[in-house]
Amino acid sequence: MEREQMIESVRSQMPEKRWRHTEGVMATAVLLAERFGGDPRKAELAAILHDVAKYWATDRMERIIREQGMPKELLEYDKELWHAPVGAWAAEHDYGVTDEEVLDAIRYHTSGRRRMTKLDKIVCLADYMEPGRDFPGVNKIREYSEHSLEKALLAGFDSTIGFLLEKGRMIFPLTVEARNGLIEELTKQGG
Repeated sequence: MEREQMIESVRSQMPEKRWRHTEGVMATAVLLAERFGGDPRKAELAAILHDVAKYWATDRMERIIREQGMPKELLEYDKELWHAPVGAWAAEHDYGVTDEEVLDAIRYHTSGRRRMTKLDKIVCLADYMEPGRDFPGVNKIREYSEHSLEKALLAGFDSTIGFLLEKGRMIFPLTVEARNGLIEELTKQGG
């Protein structure tokens, strides 16, 4: 599918405000890819599609999770997580994306995972800090992103985990693993 056709299709599946967010993620992902030696084309493609399933009906997402053999534990956690793996499925089945690295960046953009690839980090971080985001700590994340994907993403996960703890909500295990993995990477880097 051509880029412009894909953009129009994705845009038609979300409110205008969410599309503006997606545009911000696209621009930020390209910037981060260029800054940290990632592939800007892959970063933009994953960013275009990262929220494609965000506004799909909950029962539709649940059905896809069950029918496609995705981890059933997803269904035990916040529905906000569901659109990422369902979005990766849609990217492959509806948009013809076959690049596993791009599909994984979409799949893990909300939860993270241990041993995140550079593209995983770029898309996840771009989603946290695109220019339209405004939450306590986002400026610190942006500041860290000038020099370190890992420090910036760690600050993002810390923010998410803190928010979930404050609200008394469960924390998805992959997010804890992603955070721990980033700490291990930073320790090895001497930071």
